[in-house]
Amino acid sequence: MSLTFGLALQNDFPPPISPSARMGELREQVRAARDAGISSVWTLNHFLGNMQTLQPVTTLAALAEHAGDMRLGTNMFILPLRHPVGVAEEFATLDQITGGRAIAGFGLGYRSNEYEAFGLSMDDRVARYEESVAVLRGLWSNEPFTFEGDHFTIRDQRIGIPPVQPGGPPIWVGAGVHKAGARRAARLGDAWIVPPHAEPEKLRAILAYYREQRLALGRGEAQEIVVRRELVLDDDADRARATGLRARGENTRMYAQFEAPDQTDSYRHLTGAAGLADTADKSYLFTDPPTAVAALKELEAIGITQVILRMQWYDLPLDRMLETLELFRTRVLPAFQ
Repeated sequence: MSLTFGLALQNDFPPPISPSARMGELREQVRAARDAGISSVWTLNHFLGNMQTLQPVTTLAALAEHAGDMRLGTNMFILPLRHPVGVAEEFATLDQITGGRAIAGFGLGYRSNEYEAFGLSMDDRVARYEESVAVLRGLWSNEPFTFEGDHFTIRDQRIGIPPVQPGGPPIWVGAGVHKAGARRAARLGDAWIVPPHAEPEKLRAILAYYREQRLALGRGEAQEIVVRRELVLDDDADRARATGLRARGENTRMYAQFEAPDQTDSYRHLTGAAGLADTADKSYLFTDPPTAVAALKELEAIGITQVILRMQWYDLPLDRMLETLELFRTRVLPAFQ
């Protein structure tokens, strides 16, 4: 099976940008991605941040009519902050709107201000996440369901609107590049979305562990192994690198005002210019099309089945993002068809 590609939309952006203007740009990006042969589009989730954030599920619903046959997913939806009954109904609604093309990408979240505002302890986030997944799968069965946990209790209830996909949208687990994240993804998820800073050699090792965990749990081979990557393309590789480092660097500086989502060294050092450049050179794709093809072929050889590409950060203009997408369509994607 050939490697497939998704597009991570920038649905968070700095305050001077008009939300209605950004929504129009996202529609244009989705149509361009659809016509380019991209197979999925993705939105992220944050609350009370320092950038404006169009919330993911409603944004995907608004984009669905422009998406053609593409799948629409969250990367990531902060599951422990929400009650799973509401999440089950919300994603089932999205699945109905998209004709069965929704993907439920769930993460733990990492910002203490979000948990404090929701009246929740970050110490409970893993337990809430795991109970929520059990509740979601039970409700998405479209059968009467009972669950009694430490955080949620459901007694003989059936979902109000069933999803189109049998068993509900697939659950793709977002987790850091470490054994705890791999175990969680193996146990709870239909796929694991690996963060973009994971370099190929580390990916190779952690994915071997992930596969071992799935087999040990009797879950078989993963049908999807997904990694995120940052992408800026230009025939001048140095110019692509400079563009990517500036825009991604501005985004990283905004995010660095909160706790790091992944406390491994590979994430912490992104907050410095030298660390960001090092990670970009090892893992990101700020380069020319032939070099991008080679890097993506390496991921394919490791066993990655889908790469979710982000082509825009912070205030990077729409036309620059569309230039990257056009180069990807004409000079990169044909190598994987």
